Amino acid sequence: MPTRREFLIKSIAGALIVSMPHIVFANTNNKAINATTITQVFGDGVRLIAIAVEFEKTVNKKDLSTAAFDVKDHHIDKIFVSQSTDLVEAKSGKFVILELEHSKPQNEWQETITDHTIKKTPHKQGEGKPSWVAGEKLNQTIKYKDASATVITQNITLETNAVSNLVVDNFRQDEYKDNESGKTLKYNFFIPEEQDKPLPLVLFMHDAGATSAQVTTTLFQGLGAVIWAEPREQQKRPCYVLAPQYDEIIADDDWRTSPLLDTTINLVQHLIKKHKIDPERIYVTGQSGGCMLAIAMNIKYPDFFTASYLVAGKWDAEQVAPIAKNKLWFMASEDDEGAFPSFNTITERLEQSGGKVSRAAWNGQWDPEQYRFAADMLFEEQSNIRYTAFIKDSVFDEYSSREGASGHRNTWRIAYSIEPVREWLFNQRKQ
Repeated sequence: MPTRREFLIKSIAGALIVSMPHIVFANTNNKAINATTITQVFGDGVRLIAIAVEFEKTVNKKDLSTAAFDVKDHHIDKIFVSQSTDLVEAKSGKFVILELEHSKPQNEWQETITDHTIKKTPHKQGEGKPSWVAGEKLNQTIKYKDASATVITQNITLETNAVSNLVVDNFRQDEYKDNESGKTLKYNFFIPEEQDKPLPLVLFMHDAGATSAQVTTTLFQGLGAVIWAEPREQQKRPCYVLAPQYDEIIADDDWRTSPLLDTTINLVQHLIKKHKIDPERIYVTGQSGGCMLAIAMNIKYPDFFTASYLVAGKWDAEQVAPIAKNKLWFMASEDDEGAFPSFNTITERLEQSGGKVSRAAWNGQWDPEQYRFAADMLFEEQSNIRYTAFIKDSVFDEYSSREGASGHRNTWRIAYSIEPVREWLFNQRKQ
C-alpha cells in the first residue's frame, strides 16, 4: 500500500467575491462590519460551506432579499438571519448567512505542499536495523488558507477577516511530554459539555499521509476525528475525543512502529486521570497507518481498549493471536489491494486462535437505512469480531479517480459516516 502515504487535503484557497448590489435593508444606515468564512469537514476533507456577514445593527428576517447577494463562482443555496456564525436561523440578528452549494469536491481549493518537518525515526526494536521513514517528501497541506471574500454593500468594501471551522474549532490543542519514552506528542482534544459522570473516550489516529508538525492536520483530513464531536452525535453518544497529531511515521509496511505507540497509550492514561473519562470505555479507531498502529497497540496492550474500529489497514497476521478475544470491527474495500487481502488473512488467523468472526459484503453506495438493515443482520450473529468489506467499485463516487490507492482512501471517506458502526462501538463494554 505504498501510496497510502500520499494525502491531498482540501484546503481553502482562491478569491470569492460576495456582492450586494441592491439596498438590502429598510434601514440603509445598517452597515456590514465583518465577514467570516465558514468551513465544514466531510469524508473527503474540508470545504467552504458558507459566509457570515455581520452588520452593525440587528437585521430582521423580513428585510432580507435573496436577489441582493451574489458569490462569485458559487451558487447560494440559502440565505438567512442568525445571531452568530453557528448557522442557526433566527427571526433577527446581526449576521446574514450565505449558505453555498457544496455538493461536489471543490478541486480549486486543493493545494499540495511538501512538509520538510517530518522526522526520520530510528527503529529501536532490533539490532542492526537502519533508520527509516516512509514518505520523506510527503505531500502535505501545512497551512489551511482562509477563503477570502470581498463584500460590497452601500459603497463599503469589506474583506473577510475570520474563519469559523465547524466542530474543528471545538477541539483544544495541547502537547504531552512523556517521561517514559522521552517523546513529545501534540494532540487535539474534545471535551464534551456533559461532565457530571464518567464518559467514554474515542482515540482516532490518522493515516501516514497526514503526518505533519501542524497539530490540526488530522482534524481537517476527513471524518475520523470530528464525527464523534459533532453536536448531533454528542447528543446521542457524549464522549471525549482524542486525535493525536504525529510528526513522524508511526507504523510502516514492515510492521515496525514508532516509540509514539507507547507515548499515545501514556497520553490516554494521563487524560483518564485528569478528566472524567470512564477507563472501562476506551475506544480506538484509525485509518490506514493509524489502523496499523491501532492493531499494534491491541497486540502489545490486549486489555487496554474496550473495542476497536479498524479501517483500511494491514498487519502481520502471524502476530494477531493475542487479540483473538478482543472486540474488533474490520472495514476494507475489495478495491484496496493492501487492506483487503491483509484483513482476510488476519480474520482467518483470529478464527484459528479462538475468535468468532462475522463477515458481510456491503455496498459503499447504500443509504443510511440500508446500512442499518445490513448491520442489524450482522448483529444477530454472536461474535466478537466483525469484518465488513465494500464490494468492488462501490466506494467510488462520480468525482473519484480509480487510479493508484483511490480504493483505499475512499474507504475511510465512507467508513466513519455509517452510524450503526459508531453505535456498535459505544455499545461495547469490558467483560
